[in-house]
Amino acid sequence: MIKEFLLQNWALMLILLAFIILLRTTAFLNRKTKTCMYALIAGLFVLSVIVFFEFYLEAQLASPDVRLVLMCIRYSATPFIIAFIIYTMAINIRWFVFIPAMVLTVINIISLFNGVVFSLDKDGQLNRGPLGYLPYILVGAYSVFLVYILIKRSNKRYSEIFPILFLCFAFICGLILPFVLGKDFSKLFCVTIVIAVFVHYVFSILQLTEKDSLTGLLNRQAFYASVENDARSITALVSIDMNGLKLINDTQGHAAGDKALTTIAFCFLQAVTSKQSAYRIGGDEFVIICNRATEEDVLQLIERIRNNLSKTEYHCAIGYSYYPNGTDAIDNMLRESDEKMYADKSAFYKASELSKQVSKP
Repeated sequence: MIKEFLLQNWALMLILLAFIILLRTTAFLNRKTKTCMYALIAGLFVLSVIVFFEFYLEAQLASPDVRLVLMCIRYSATPFIIAFIIYTMAINIRWFVFIPAMVLTVINIISLFNGVVFSLDKDGQLNRGPLGYLPYILVGAYSVFLVYILIKRSNKRYSEIFPILFLCFAFICGLILPFVLGKDFSKLFCVTIVIAVFVHYVFSILQLTEKDSLTGLLNRQAFYASVENDARSITALVSIDMNGLKLINDTQGHAAGDKALTTIAFCFLQAVTSKQSAYRIGGDEFVIICNRATEEDVLQLIERIRNNLSKTEYHCAIGYSYYPNGTDAIDNMLRESDEKMYADKSAFYKASELSKQVSKP
């Protein structure tokens, strides 16, 4: 039996081992994310064991009651794994993401007694109940949500979009191919998911040279590369500087300052489109490059950023420069956008000071 398990899951074992080694040798992940990754690896391994025993018992025409329990675990574990991937890979996702998977688990347990999702006939063949496709629908919904979240929170660059699309393709295969190629493809679900997550993780490591480790935005080096390679297509720059970061660091500590930076960076990522890229070029200094954008596009971008920031406790000064035909004079564009940004910052602090004076008894 062990030999059969190893033969069936050898590729999975190798990828899991490589994943563990990679996690042990990379330092850019925080402890929580690494712990989640290890838990995900353990969960996929356990699920592969459950799938093996389920199909082994089916081949032996033995223990239908045990098969039903294993089937219940498999149908319940699959959406939990996708939810766990979302919880691990997406920023600011809370435990609420597991609620649909929890509800499905309860339904699957009930199905052990009334067959509402699945049951076995007297010959040991699977029968789907009225909710027989619910586990697949939930996995599909989770997969769509994961891809949406990852794209929404990316820098909208091809180097980030391609691995996300690969992840999407792998999930679609794991979801659809069991119906096309038969139930035996279910045996490959675990290795399909592991390969998808592993490839995405490797691409994430490769992107470290151009991403800021704290905020997830592109870094100063990526900014210099972009203005050198795409100068002719850059029609606008948006300069952004956070107001009050020093006060937060001095009064609440640097952890609070880091939280502030990651929060406003997330606001930028939500606001940019595929032709706009956000960069962190200093402590609380940010620039957004707009390629082939109209001035109306830039104003709408700034409006989206301000709207996103208004939902937080933080405030930023914003300025922009616009050259409709593109230009090589990036320094001039940056100087102009910085001047407008500093004027906005000055107006903010003057208004704040005036507000304090008015509020005095």
